[in-house]
Amino acid sequence: MGLPDEPVVYVVDDDQGMLDSTVWLLESVGLKARPFTSGRDFLDACDPHAHGCVLLDVRMPGLGGLSVQEEMCRRGIDLPVIFVSGHADVPIVIRAFKAGAVDFIEKPYNEQLLLDSVQQSLQARARQGVSRELDERLAALTPRERDVFLPLVRGYTNREVAEQLDISVKTVDLYRARVMKRMQAETLADLVGMAIAAGLVDPLRLRGE
Repeated sequence: MGLPDEPVVYVVDDDQGMLDSTVWLLESVGLKARPFTSGRDFLDACDPHAHGCVLLDVRMPGLGGLSVQEEMCRRGIDLPVIFVSGHADVPIVIRAFKAGAVDFIEKPYNEQLLLDSVQQSLQARARQGVSRELDERLAALTPRERDVFLPLVRGYTNREVAEQLDISVKTVDLYRARVMKRMQAETLADLVGMAIAAGLVDPLRLRGE
């Protein structure tokens, strides 16, 4: 399975000094950061399909952080949001989490805490992206391709699959090649890994060689 694109962390903060120091921190650990001093500029530039997350200040002139979060939902921008704020009163925190924020960090923030939160968000996003892509590939299989796919990943040979389905080994070979192509798997091991990741087979119950 292909890996997601290089992750990007969108940093939105109207305090230029805080913005610069946060970007420097992220880049110091090899992360790609894109800074914005206004929520509107971020929304206009954001790639809704990006593999990344958003560090979002709550209180900004014009469009505040919570309003940016609402606009992201309205536009279908499904990126994890981490709020960073010097004004973390309870109603604001509750509202942020209810709208789907993954974390809320108070300024001045602990650098390691911030980095840990960002990394966790990016990893969760990557898993989500791989899972969605895998689901799409599985959904594209025809019923017959799926009939061949499942016993193959459970460890049955082409001949055994042919006997189970009452078709020729040559036909199984044909379907197997189509399944590999549709699932974008280079080897049978790749195919087995995808089936395990999708929860279709139990790795402890696969047939041995």
